[in-house]
Amino acid sequence: MVEVFRRVFDAVTSFIGLCIIAPVLGVAALMIWLYDGCSPFYLAPRVGRGGKDFFQFKLRSMVVQPEGSKVVSTKEDDPRITPAGHVIRRFKLDEIPQLWNVLRGDMSLVGPRPERPVFVEDFKKSVPKYMLRLKIKAGLTGWAQVNGWRGNTSLDKRIEFDLYYIKNWSLLFDLKIILMTFWKGFISPHAY
Repeated sequence: MVEVFRRVFDAVTSFIGLCIIAPVLGVAALMIWLYDGCSPFYLAPRVGRGGKDFFQFKLRSMVVQPEGSKVVSTKEDDPRITPAGHVIRRFKLDEIPQLWNVLRGDMSLVGPRPERPVFVEDFKKSVPKYMLRLKIKAGLTGWAQVNGWRGNTSLDKRIEFDLYYIKNWSLLFDLKIILMTFWKGFISPHAY
């Protein structure tokens, strides 16, 4: 019953969010197209609940990478970030299209952030308990993110916070994380 309620909450909230944020999404997409001259949207491969792959919808903030390019994490002053991408990433506008993933059921509003398949393969071999975070749906926001553990920060701390969230999940905890996301989560010193 809790799982059904959570799914309904995710679907209704993401639908309302998409309706409200559509003008901002449109302006950001137009900005990318005009200033960077590329398609504003792309699909990023990610690993979700149970190790199942899915494509995460994102606003493009980096130059188009050649097919077969080595996958590396974004870093501060990354030369791949486009001029429009600096603004988009700073205010996490690139995350807005993920509401579509939540509406589709690929993700939840709150949960551990989904990771790229190549990194999951590396982390599951080298980071103890890493795969435990795949027991629930990945989230648009999460306990680790609102506590500053995102981007180029300690992977061990991110796992610690993700596992704490999974062990202590409740609807009130989700609501607290959502409120914290609005309060302090949209601007991050680790969002490059």
